[in-house]
Order: sequence, then structure tokens, then C-alpha cells
Amino acid sequence: MPEYVNLRGHQIYNYEWDAEGEAVLLLHGGLSKTSSWDYLMVPPLEDGFHCFAYDRTGHGFTGDQNGSLHFKFQAQEAIAYLEDVVKEPAHLIGYSDGGIIALMIAIARPELVKSIVAIGANYHYSAPLSDFAEAFVSPEDQAEYNLISPDAPHTLLEKILRMNEIWKTEPDISLSEIASIQCPVLVMAGDDDVIKHEHTISLYEALPLGQLAILPGTSHGLVKEKPALMMAIIMQFLEDLSYPITRQPIRRTNNL
Repeated sequence: MPEYVNLRGHQIYNYEWDAEGEAVLLLHGGLSKTSSWDYLMVPPLEDGFHCFAYDRTGHGFTGDQNGSLHFKFQAQEAIAYLEDVVKEPAHLIGYSDGGIIALMIAIARPELVKSIVAIGANYHYSAPLSDFAEAFVSPEDQAEYNLISPDAPHTLLEKILRMNEIWKTEPDISLSEIASIQCPVLVMAGDDDVIKHEHTISLYEALPLGQLAILPGTSHGLVKEKPALMMAIIMQFLEDLSYPITRQPIRRTNNL
């Protein structure tokens, strides 16, 4: 059952599924929460993996803190979570902002990461094809926020405005930093994703142990558009993390 845990002086809303196996940490998207996608992700994983997740500071059931929406803060929080709650190296599955955070963890603390699935992630703020929409809160979103967030109702719009400003200048990760990631990484995106395809491909090509999956007929919302296809690819990746041996290697020049 989910419950609040104290993570270095701050209450975060934590999820842990009772199963044996290597640890998997789910990192939800920006301005989202664990319960927006765990029902799709966990069932295929929990037979073979010990799944963890949490609502990041300022998201979902977890209250806000000063500066909490910046990527550096969120990456440091994720590192603390891995150290204090998971307590072992984990496979990271991150969606959108969660994928960015996963990459940042692997750069800063590689010993904590066994592999990464980065879904709809970008390493530089110039990647999106469109500008961020004008901040808007629907009555349904406001009603849900009022029920679950420890923060005051008016802070939902404020968080959206803050996040829109952050996305204009973050993340800013260099390709040389991406190239330093030595664990297997599966890069996933929709064929109609808001992240430019050339950006996604440059991310994949910079990774020493990268793999790439572009899901047909999907957008940045691929997690909910084709969850069965997405999870089939993720499960195949996690079940065999060895470097692919292809018949006609071009990019993978060490396939000998």
C-alpha cells in the first residue's frame, strides 16, 4: 500500500509493490504523479521485479518545497530515494521528465543504476517541437488536485506556470555527459512525439549501450496510447540487457 515516508526531512508519497527480484524504480512525468501510470507499468513487471515509485516533491500527493521543480533538485531527490528507500542499484523507467531524471542519476551516480528506459525524454530544452501551451487548469484537474495535494488549491496554476518557465531553460545536459552513461539504455518515443526525432536519435547514438524504439501511431502520450506494445518492448529489454548482436552492424561497430 502507498504511504508517506520521511525522505531526509520531507514527507514523500511512496509506493512499493511486494515482489521478489531486482529493483525497478518508476519515475513519472512532469506535473503528473505515480497513479497516472503505475496501473499500466507494474502488472507486467511485478512477476520478475521489485517495483518502487514515489510522487516527486511538488507532484501528486507530495507537498512542495522551494526550488523543487528544477531538474537538479528532482535528480538529487531521486538519488536520496535510491539510497534510503530502495537501498540497492535499480533499473530506472522514466517517462518524459522522469526519463530526464533517470539520465541525470546515471551521470551523477552510475553505481545506483543497472539500466534505463527513457520514454519521451530529452537532454536539452531545445528539443520540443512546439511552444508550451498557455497555463490552464480544468475544473476536473483542480478538483483532483484539491483532493490529493497537501498544497493549497491555488498552487496548481502556480506550479504549471513555474514548470513552463523551467522547461524553457532545462534540461541542459551535454552529449559528452550522455556518452559517459555506461549502463544499457532503451530510448523510446512516439512517431508523432513532441520531442524532435533528430534529438531522440542523437540521444540514442550518444549512448554507448543504447537501443532505440519509435512506436508507430503514437505521440508523447505513447504510455497510454499503446501500453501493450510499449511494455512488450520494455520487458524484452529488461530480460536481456546484453549488447545487441545484429546481422549487419553499422552503428554497433563492436558486433564482431
